[in-house]
Amino acid sequence: MRKFLIKWWLQHWIFLCLCLGLLVFVMACSPSDRLMSSPGSLNSRYTDEQPALSGNGRYVAFISNRDSSRNLFLYDLQEQVFLPIPRLQNRPDAIAQSPSLSYTGRYIVCIVSDRGKLDLVLYDRVTQHPQVLNQWYQGWVRNPNISPDGRYIVFESSVHGQWDIEVLDRGSSVELDIPDGVPISQ
Repeated sequence: MRKFLIKWWLQHWIFLCLCLGLLVFVMACSPSDRLMSSPGSLNSRYTDEQPALSGNGRYVAFISNRDSSRNLFLYDLQEQVFLPIPRLQNRPDAIAQSPSLSYTGRYIVCIVSDRGKLDLVLYDRVTQHPQVLNQWYQGWVRNPNISPDGRYIVFESSVHGQWDIEVLDRGSSVELDIPDGVPISQ
C-alpha cells in the first residue's frame, strides 16, 4: 500500500509541476506590457528603437518588436499611455521603420516594408488613414522626415541610381498641423 501511495503522489507531483511550468511559460510569452490606451511604460524587455519626438514634445513614435514583429508604436508622454494607430499598426507581413512626427503628432510618416517592397507612408491620426506617397518612384526610399506643419516631407531616394534628397510638397490645400490654429513662428 505504501508503494502505491508513493507512486500516486509522485505521478500527481509530476503532473502539478508540468502544469505550473506550462503556466509560467504562457505568462512569460504573453505580451503583458503592450497595453494600448492604458498606462504603460516606454521601455520594455523588448527592443525599442528609432525614436521620433513630436515638435511639442508630447508624443514619441518608435519601432519595437513587442508584437513579435517590428511595428510602430505611439506613446503619449503627458498621459503615459500608448495610443492606437488603426490601419497602420500591426499590419500582417509589414515591417515599419524610420518614423517622423509633425508638431502635434497629427501626421506620422514612416517607411513600411510589405513583402520586401518599401513604401513611404503618411498617416493622419485625425482621419486614421494611411497614404502611400512613393507609388510613382522607381527607386528605393529611406529616412523620411516630416516638417512641423505636416506640409513637407523629405526623404532619401535612389531613383537616379544614387542616394539623393527628395522634397515632397503636399500642397497648399493640405490641412496643416498647427497648435490651436496658430501657425508656428518661423
